[in-house]
Amino acid sequence: MIYHIPWIYTPVRTVLAIWNQLTKTEIPELAKCSVLMRERGRVEETIHSMQRAGAGSLQVISDFDMTLTRFAHNGRRVPTTHNILINRLLISEDCTQKLKELLNTYYPIEIDPSRSVEEKLPLMVEWWTKVHELLIQQRIRKDLLAQAVKESGTMLRDGYKSFFDRLAEQQIPLLIFSAGVGDVLEEVIRQNQVFHPNVNIISNYMDFDQTGALQAFKGRLIHTFNKREGALSHAAGLRNLQGRPNVLLLGDSLGDLTMADGVSEHQNILTIGFLNDQVEERKESYVNSFDIVLVKDETLDVANAILSYVTSSREKK
Repeated sequence: MIYHIPWIYTPVRTVLAIWNQLTKTEIPELAKCSVLMRERGRVEETIHSMQRAGAGSLQVISDFDMTLTRFAHNGRRVPTTHNILINRLLISEDCTQKLKELLNTYYPIEIDPSRSVEEKLPLMVEWWTKVHELLIQQRIRKDLLAQAVKESGTMLRDGYKSFFDRLAEQQIPLLIFSAGVGDVLEEVIRQNQVFHPNVNIISNYMDFDQTGALQAFKGRLIHTFNKREGALSHAAGLRNLQGRPNVLLLGDSLGDLTMADGVSEHQNILTIGFLNDQVEERKESYVNSFDIVLVKDETLDVANAILSYVTSSREKK
């Protein structure tokens, strides 16, 4: 008995067209050369599930430094919120030198893939405690922060306006969870005109005295590897996040993966990791940990494309 397979007689060009249509992703940005995924099928399934649930079920949780801000521009590092404070208006040259020495000592430890989180924890506390002590000694003035941000050259990632504006328009809460300096972070997004009412921030905030001089930092220190504790402790207070079981999470460190631990009864969590530095050394651990890894990608194109798809008005299937 001979079985006839109709498509085998179809012209090659037509077969290729059909194949391309079958394999074509609904989010072309996921095919960018900077994108790595361990389980593409699961990623697409999660995105489709989020789209069916709609914008009302979604919240976005993101790190700030080197996640919403660029890592580099024209071959030069873009300053973090802590580095923005390295300004002659705010601190002395001696303090600047000491901060740079601390960075050169501890940053390689933070991103060292051969060290465990348990090994890094006390060293991160040591680092940022020393940094904050130095900054307090400088009695930084609150009224000079805006000028320091203007002069810093800090940059949000390309596509930031679409990212912030779409979330605001769709009334999707954006929780920025940062180990940086909250006062500086707020000034950055304010000067970029994207500090919308849906934005919530958990960070290290300065405590100024009656003269407007820095006298301390408020609350418990937040660093890269203790965000889980912060997420759990702040979860109850962020009522606008409740009833939103789908989470899009953005970060640049493996420690950022715990930022959603305060979300109760979650249904879908899709994680995007920006791999900015030491790519080959850290690629494997990032691909094994994040759903989507973006290698040296200074844009928010992928996040924006996912948000566009999830919040689209197409028929929920």
